[in-house]
Amino acid sequence: MTGDAREPRPRRLPTWTTRRWLRVGVAASLVILSVLGITGAWVLERTQSISNNLTDVRSPSLSTAFRLETALVNQETGIRGYGLTGIPDFLRPYRQGLVDQKAYMQSLEDLLHQDRARLKDLDAVRDAVDRWHERIARPIAAEPPGAPPALATQRVAEGKATFDDIRAALKRQQEMLRADRVQGRADLQSTATLRNWVFGTIALLLLVLAALVFEGLRRGINRPLDQLGADARAIAAGDFDHPITPTGPADLRHLSSEIDRMRRRLVRELAFTEEARLRLDAQAADLQRSNAELEQFAYVASHDLQEPLRKVSSFTQLLQRRYGSQLDERADQYIDFAVDGANRMQTLISDLLNFSRVGRVHNAHESIDLSAVLDDTLSALSVAIEETGATITHDPLPTLVADSSQMAMLWQNLIGNSVKFHRPGEAPSIHIGAAPEGGLWRFTVTDNGIGIPAEYAEKVFVIFQRLHTKDAYSGSGIGLAMCKKIVDFHGGTIAVDPEYRGGTRMSFTLAPEPPQSPGLTTLPEATRPDAEHLNDRGREQRA
Repeated sequence: MTGDAREPRPRRLPTWTTRRWLRVGVAASLVILSVLGITGAWVLERTQSISNNLTDVRSPSLSTAFRLETALVNQETGIRGYGLTGIPDFLRPYRQGLVDQKAYMQSLEDLLHQDRARLKDLDAVRDAVDRWHERIARPIAAEPPGAPPALATQRVAEGKATFDDIRAALKRQQEMLRADRVQGRADLQSTATLRNWVFGTIALLLLVLAALVFEGLRRGINRPLDQLGADARAIAAGDFDHPITPTGPADLRHLSSEIDRMRRRLVRELAFTEEARLRLDAQAADLQRSNAELEQFAYVASHDLQEPLRKVSSFTQLLQRRYGSQLDERADQYIDFAVDGANRMQTLISDLLNFSRVGRVHNAHESIDLSAVLDDTLSALSVAIEETGATITHDPLPTLVADSSQMAMLWQNLIGNSVKFHRPGEAPSIHIGAAPEGGLWRFTVTDNGIGIPAEYAEKVFVIFQRLHTKDAYSGSGIGLAMCKKIVDFHGGTIAVDPEYRGGTRMSFTLAPEPPQSPGLTTLPEATRPDAEHLNDRGREQRA
């Protein structure tokens, strides 16, 4: 390379942002539009002013001047006839002409109040009329009727000369008014031509401005956004190595650079995510195996816990029957306590096992008729219903995709609670309602029982939470917690209706089809241990 050779300078990119371009463009457009609007408004106002002056002043003034001339001619005719004959009827046109003259004079003054030259012409006419009235009209009209007035004969020449002055003044006034009207029409025509040119220019400038705005938007915004969109679509299609080329104003280039940095970060994140996904898959497999083992352990634990309780209860009752005559009353009471505690522990273990199985063992979704499930539940509760004299009604119930055993547990717990917690001395009255609501089904179980205080509306759904002692009402405190778990598993919600005051109203929703729950594990029947296997596993765990 020679010493004079120079390296090419890099092209300097514009530093204006889209907002700055838009502000400058909008400001320039507003200035141009304001100038055009002011010019157009001035032309329209000028055209309207000339048109109003022509139609409201010039033309009415000229026509009124002609009417004034007619009124004066009528006066002159009447005075001349009366002067020749002395007949009073000739004075009627004169008197009517006076009235018309006064009205037309006043009208011309009102129309020409801003035009001094035309008012001067009107004053000249008025002066000539006043002289004629003073010298000719009023003296002759004052002469007595019956004979021709002598004054009319004496002032014939003067009357003619005076009225000729009136005609001359009227002619001069009418010529000036006619010239003003012609000039007004010419001004209106020239202003209309100017208006057409101005609005034509405005339309042309608006078209040019629209074209400039469109082209500026296309080059400064649309084209860079199209390029950015094409690059983004290429990346979205899976080509994460495709670079994003910054184009357009400074802020769009900055946005493109930010998106490209995000693309590079996504490439790194995807590599990390893929590694994490593989680890999660391995952990999910381990968790699934652990869930299956926990389910088997639940079977073993339930059997191993219940078997000793059954032995305690059986041998305690056997002890009471065999040696009851040798024991005192306090010993019998202790034996009753032991048997009751063992039975309640068995019930609690059974309820806990059922609670843990919701969504695991009981997970056979199929289309079931809730009315048929309800009938089976009422049959299972028939003894309690008959003892309390309960009346149970229900609306037509739908057919849903659900687990039949869970639905049976749901009905049994809700209806069983309504039967159990009835008011003393009053037969339970229970109604089951069902209605569609926003893609779900809303069910209500309403009774006339003792009710649930509002402050415990949430607490009753917590496991082992009881509002009454076991002496007042039996139970383990798991029923409503199990209902909530069943309803949640089927994609719904359950709550106590706080607005109902006549007892208790449980309201819950169910989806036509329960949501997918991949995290739940169902233990197949083939893998569920039988009693003998449970005993073996239990002995192994105890060893």
